[in-house]
Amino acid sequence: MFKAYQELKAYCESNAIEMIDFKMVDLKGKWRHLTIPAARLSEKLMADGVGFDGSNYGFAPVEKSDMVFIPDIGTACMESFTAIKTLTMIGDVHVIGETLTRFDQDPRHITEKAEDYMRKSGVADQIRVGPEFEFYVFDSVGYEVTPQGSGFFIDAEQAEWNSMRPDGRGFTVPHKGGYHITAPLDKEYDLRGEICKLLEERGILVKYHHTEVGGPGQQEIEVEFGTLREMADKTMMIKYIVQNAAFNAGKSATFMPKPLHGEAGSGMHVHMHMFKDGQPIFYSKDGYSALSDTALHFIGGLLRHGAALCGITNPSTNSYRRLIPGYEAPVSICYATSNRSAVIRIPGYARSPRDKRFEIRNPDATCNPYLAYAAILMAGMDGVLNKIDPVAEGYGPYDTNLYNLSPSEQAKIKALPVNLESALDALERDHGFLTEGGVFPQRLLETWIANKRREALEIGKTPIPSDFLYYYDM
Repeated sequence: MFKAYQELKAYCESNAIEMIDFKMVDLKGKWRHLTIPAARLSEKLMADGVGFDGSNYGFAPVEKSDMVFIPDIGTACMESFTAIKTLTMIGDVHVIGETLTRFDQDPRHITEKAEDYMRKSGVADQIRVGPEFEFYVFDSVGYEVTPQGSGFFIDAEQAEWNSMRPDGRGFTVPHKGGYHITAPLDKEYDLRGEICKLLEERGILVKYHHTEVGGPGQQEIEVEFGTLREMADKTMMIKYIVQNAAFNAGKSATFMPKPLHGEAGSGMHVHMHMFKDGQPIFYSKDGYSALSDTALHFIGGLLRHGAALCGITNPSTNSYRRLIPGYEAPVSICYATSNRSAVIRIPGYARSPRDKRFEIRNPDATCNPYLAYAAILMAGMDGVLNKIDPVAEGYGPYDTNLYNLSPSEQAKIKALPVNLESALDALERDHGFLTEGGVFPQRLLETWIANKRREALEIGKTPIPSDFLYYYDM
């Protein structure tokens, strides 16, 4: 939006901006923020940054926790959810020494380093990614986890379990029957429209929006492609706008991969293609599904490192309640054209050279998008640089419904991890592709794995209602 401080200052004065908000991403992939009165905005502050305690962001031990964030003026935009006129922008994390230097574990910096690594390799000068954002919108949600009781409840007006409500009006969505439904069943159309309007105002271009398969309020918004760090920034903004717009409408939106037993889960499929000197490098008219050798090698890298990637792209215990057969979620490490049961799907409708691409279907939005997109790129680059052939490695192509294969045929195909602990084991064994070129610091990976193991252990120790259903009377 702005290129220089004077532009920013003039905008604030002419638009009567009262507050300046700074957002930073923590290790988990959540935004934190700090706000100053607009009168305190100065060129010195924009250059020197603002100090904060990095230990509370999951980055550094307490004894070395003092850090500085420096605002990125190019990300400035109006805040949508404050009564006071507020301008917001993202900050980059720096460490304090003789001079301020970029913090090597800052997720935003890692995405930049991954793009630099790609450019220096000579393979491509740009990768463009386009995520699909699936989420549920509920009318009410509650949960608790205490020693004496745990559980949750969810309600959605359009859910089939409300078909007998005394105040109902006869329009409920069947189980797993929500895909592209129209009014009056599509009760969140106006909310999605408001969300898309807010996204467009912030330069996040929407391809389309619609209801998804999940009957009790599942939605999808798909956006136009962007470069790696740009799309990571936009992913943070999309989640922020979706959740806040829903909250302001008296609803609750969640990107949780599997909030409902028996209904479709919510993924974040990531489409990607690469360019060099403005020309697409994933297309070849003679290749499988019109893909070039570079594209197929990229796929080979994604699949060889698929289990390890899950430790970053699917970093919640709930992620693995979604990655199960029968719900359009992938479980098999393979590739194919127009096949939603494969980890890598090549869209059959993307035919032109500039559109030729593929998607990785296992990620979900509990990931830190900066780390996830960077890890995807690094896995693909490993495939390209080492010419990993997905056919020779046994990854397909499998142009058939994998769920319909016989058990003996399915056994020939490697599967994604079945839980977070297995994904972290894979990441611990296989992460050299991430540390190439200093993109992912070893210390960051160790901290990430340790934090996620503690999280999984704590969740695993907690009795859940299903335990009582199955074992209470034993």
